[in-house]
Amino acid sequence: MKTKAALIWGTDQPWRVEEIEVGAPRSGEVTVQLAACGLCHSDEHLVTGDVPAPHWPILGGHEAAGTIVDVGPQVGRFKVGDRVVLVAIPSCGQCCSCLRGYGSICDEGYRVLSGESISDNTRRNKASNGAEIAPFCLVGGFAQYVTVHEYSLVKVKKDIPLELAALLGCGVTTGWGAAVNAAEVRPGHTAVVIGFGGTGASALLGAVHAGAERAVVIDPVIDKHKWALDLGATHCFASAEEATAFLREDTWGVMADEVIITASRMEDRMLDDALQMTGKLGTVVAVSAAEADYKASFNINDFRGYQKTLKGPLLGGGSPKRDISTLIDLYVAGKLPLEKLVTRRYSLAEINEGYQDLRDGKNVRGLLVYDTAPS
Repeated sequence: MKTKAALIWGTDQPWRVEEIEVGAPRSGEVTVQLAACGLCHSDEHLVTGDVPAPHWPILGGHEAAGTIVDVGPQVGRFKVGDRVVLVAIPSCGQCCSCLRGYGSICDEGYRVLSGESISDNTRRNKASNGAEIAPFCLVGGFAQYVTVHEYSLVKVKKDIPLELAALLGCGVTTGWGAAVNAAEVRPGHTAVVIGFGGTGASALLGAVHAGAERAVVIDPVIDKHKWALDLGATHCFASAEEATAFLREDTWGVMADEVIITASRMEDRMLDDALQMTGKLGTVVAVSAAEADYKASFNINDFRGYQKTLKGPLLGGGSPKRDISTLIDLYVAGKLPLEKLVTRRYSLAEINEGYQDLRDGKNVRGLLVYDTAPS
C-alpha cells in the first residue's frame, strides 16, 4: 500500500513529505487507517539529536488513533473495523515488567528507536528510493496508513472522537501518569508543574483530578498561563525563582509535595531548582528528556537530609494500556477535557509549520489530522 508520509533523514533537517510503501501485516500485525496523530515533542528530539537514532530515515509520529482496515495471521484480540489508540511503547503482557504492572518498560520497548518489527525483526516500510524506513516507536503516525503489532494497540470506545483519542497514545498518558502514578499527588497537596506543553498540561490535569490544593505551573511563555488557569492551575509563574518565593511564603516554608518536570528539554539547574522547591519527604518527577550526554547535578545533602525522592517515569510510569482505558472512561464521564488540550490542527503538508509553532510556544498540543479519516 502506498501513502504520503513525513520522514526525517537526519538531525537538524526538516520533515520531508513523500510517498512511501507500507508493508502488509504479518503475524500478530494489523494495518490501521489513522484519523489523527499528535505533534509530540519527542519527535522534535529526533530533529535536535537529543534522542539518538540508530537508523535513518525515520517515519515520525507516535501518538495516534484510527480504525483497523486489515488484519494479519495470529491476531487474537482485534478485527477489521475496531477503533484503536496506537501506544508509543508496546507491551506484551508477558514479560517481567508487564506482569509487575509496568508495561511502559516492556521488554519489547528496546525496538522503538530501531523500528524493527516485533513479528520478524524487519523494517518493511520503504521510501521512494527503496530505503528501509524505521517507524518511530513502532508506530510511525505521520502517515495515514500504518502497519503495527497488536502489542501497540488499545481498543477505543465509540463515544470518544478518534482525534482526541490520539492524544492518549503518549502525551496525556505520560503527563497524567507522572502526576497520578509517579508523583502520587494526593488531596490537599501542593503540586508544581515545570513546563507547560502537551505533557505538562496533562500533568496539571492529573494533579487537579488527584485533589491538589495548590496546582502551580511554571513556564516562561506568559501567553500559556491563561491556558493553565483554564485547566485548573491555581498559580502561574514565569520562573522557578518566582515560584520558589511564592511557595516559601504561602506554605509557611513547607514547600511543594510534588514537582513534575515536563519542560521541552532538561536544562542547566532545572533539576536542582525542582528539588529546592520540594519540601521534606517530597517527590520530584523528571519527565523531560535531555541531550544525550547531559549530566544532572543537585545538592545531595539537601536531598538526603530531607528524605526526598527522585523518579524518572516513562510513558506515565505504569501500565499505559490500563491508563488509557481509565482516561477514556474519565473523558466519557466529562472529567477529562481533552478538547482543551488541542490548540491547533494541521494537515500533513503543514507538519514543519506545526513544529515551528511548538518551538515558538504558540501551541500546547498541535494535532495532525488526516483528510477523509475515520471518526
